[in-house]
Amino acid sequence: MVRSLDEMELKMSIQAYILIQTEVGKAGLVTKAVTAIAGVTIAEGVTGPYDVIMRAEAANMDELGKTVLSKIQSIPGITRTLTCPVTNL
Repeated sequence: MVRSLDEMELKMSIQAYILIQTEVGKAGLVTKAVTAIAGVTIAEGVTGPYDVIMRAEAANMDELGKTVLSKIQSIPGITRTLTCPVTNL
């Protein structure tokens, strides 16, 4: 079976869920701010131990860390993040 270039590129990308805790009352602002970051595919406010859950993708782990996570962690109102890379089992 021959795979197209698009299929191979999708297999080579890294995807991760990022769980975000915010200061009280900042979840809405944080959700809007992370949604504007390139590489973020979805961000939603939630209830529970985390305030925002988002999904991001990048070409590799270095890019995920440098371009996505560094921008997310610099957003005012974020107190903690937990990054959960997606695995293909």
